[in-house]
Amino acid sequence: MNEDGHVLKSRRGLLAAGLTVAVIGAIGVASTLNAGAEQIPGAPVAAPASAPVAAPDAQPPASLPWGTKPQRVKRGRDGATSRALKAAGLSAAAPAGGDRTTPDDEYAPKGRSSRSTFLKTARTTVVPPEPPSTDPSPAPSSSAPTVTFLYNVGSQAAVSEGAYANLTINKPVLDKSDYHTLAELAVQSADGAQIVEVGWTVDRVVNGDDDPHLFVYHWVDRQATCYNGCGFVRYSKTVAPGDTLTVDTQKKFGIQFYGGAWWVAYDTEWVGYFPAKIWDNEFTRTGMVQIFGEVAASSDRPCTQMGNGRPAIDATSARIGSVSYLNGPAPDLVVRSTSDYYRVSRLTARTFRYGGPGAC
Repeated sequence: MNEDGHVLKSRRGLLAAGLTVAVIGAIGVASTLNAGAEQIPGAPVAAPASAPVAAPDAQPPASLPWGTKPQRVKRGRDGATSRALKAAGLSAAAPAGGDRTTPDDEYAPKGRSSRSTFLKTARTTVVPPEPPSTDPSPAPSSSAPTVTFLYNVGSQAAVSEGAYANLTINKPVLDKSDYHTLAELAVQSADGAQIVEVGWTVDRVVNGDDDPHLFVYHWVDRQATCYNGCGFVRYSKTVAPGDTLTVDTQKKFGIQFYGGAWWVAYDTEWVGYFPAKIWDNEFTRTGMVQIFGEVAASSDRPCTQMGNGRPAIDATSARIGSVSYLNGPAPDLVVRSTSDYYRVSRLTARTFRYGGPGAC
């Protein structure tokens, strides 16, 4: 249960069904020249005509939060890995099997940071699954149901209509006993009780593999909900929460309140929105904006990497940059770390480096 006494559950649908994660291997030059787009793992393909997009009851702004007109995300074929997407210069792909349906009611742990505190631990029924590898060591025991959350945070009290930032998308090593490692943008009410989040996460429970995936999340009255659903309305036909993302690159992530909804943007598209009615139409402006890396671990000495695994003092470490607000104040982030294993380094008022290798 979380600090408010609620038990967190795991979304195990894909794993319980015994889904095998597709591994995209190298393709010879000759076979690639003779292959169609659907045969090339990284090749862009048109969105399927039957993409499961519900008819929206809201329309997004004409421009993305950073001012450009929306364009279709460069999409790879279903099941493409993050490495294959990078090699082909693409942005996202549906998971193996192309399953981008609404998630189950059960959900995995999620941390929360606010102005003066953060969610340190929570109880969970999740047992981290064995990573997809040849490691013969046994799976972690289910007798340790406590999740410990560790953060590198940049934050500012900012009344605005939303925010956006550039996040480097990485593939940090997730220890087999831990739950997730992620980076995100979060817009919050002033008291931190209402939150909308977007970012990327490495989470075997939610996604079934070790690649970074797009996620959305929200909190209502400090109560956890679920990843990629629980009221989220998909708008895009080419990109969806849960999609595999390209790795070792930088992409824009944004959240904007418009037309009675909190709209979520990634790269070149509006992904979808959370209707304001989820919060009884009372959460319509930010009071706090936070951008952070987060590790959910089985102990307070995790071996999981945050960011790209390099310490923040390294010039090649993961970066969160160009943080901006919509009709809000000038950015002036305050940065902090909640653990000695992951450090944060402020570069400018809008940009900071973060992360590290963990305790190992």
